[in-house]
Amino acid sequence: MRQAHAASALTDAQSQAADTGIKGMIPLRRPFLDYVLSGLADAGVGEVCLVIAPGPNPIRQHYRGQQLRRLALTYAEQAEPLGTADALAAAERFIGSDQFLCLNSDNYYPVDVLRRLTALGAPGVVLFKAGALVRSSNIPAERLRQFAFCEIRGGYLSALREKPGGTRVPSETPVSSPDTLISMNLWRLSPEILPYCRTVARSGRGEYELPQAIQQAVSAGMRMRAEVSELGVLDLSMRADIAEVARALDSVEVEL
Repeated sequence: MRQAHAASALTDAQSQAADTGIKGMIPLRRPFLDYVLSGLADAGVGEVCLVIAPGPNPIRQHYRGQQLRRLALTYAEQAEPLGTADALAAAERFIGSDQFLCLNSDNYYPVDVLRRLTALGAPGVVLFKAGALVRSSNIPAERLRQFAFCEIRGGYLSALREKPGGTRVPSETPVSSPDTLISMNLWRLSPEILPYCRTVARSGRGEYELPQAIQQAVSAGMRMRAEVSELGVLDLSMRADIAEVARALDSVEVEL
């Protein structure tokens, strides 16, 4: 019922934006990506690289017409939509020798969590408790299987449990446990990850996946500090999410 109601509430502009597949441009009061970028600026981030497709692009066109006071935007082009690891590799020139945050453009992360990551001082990840995601997000429990399940040892990420393609986690994974740790693809990384992004094998759905590249890097000895959050994340993965995400962000002020 929740999804049917959300889908029926879409405006024509929201439906058209969803049809393009560029979720960040779905209009709420403003395009969803505006909220994501404003949250990064609130957390102290001053430079952002957006990975986009080559050629005319509504993201580039939108921000060309914006007066940006808190952020400097750069673009990297991903020649083909071959997955998140491939997208990150496309931004190598922007990354240079610095550590950086890496996140999805179809998730709105709490500013407090972004601040924790910017203050971490080392490569790391903030993981979210499953119970908190169901309680404080727009994410139903059954959707949690779409995300990587993680394990921590001694304050560091030790494993990402994800199946390529299809169901991503083993059937015995306790998805109903409120303490299960979920990756929402919010990372602080260093250039050390880039060779793994370039050499990771394609997943079952034919893409080069960043979680798999990170798991390979961790297995090879890369250290990733891990912190846990009990806050929620707004997820704009599906058309049925639009109305609920719009309601959740209705009172959020955007300043770019």
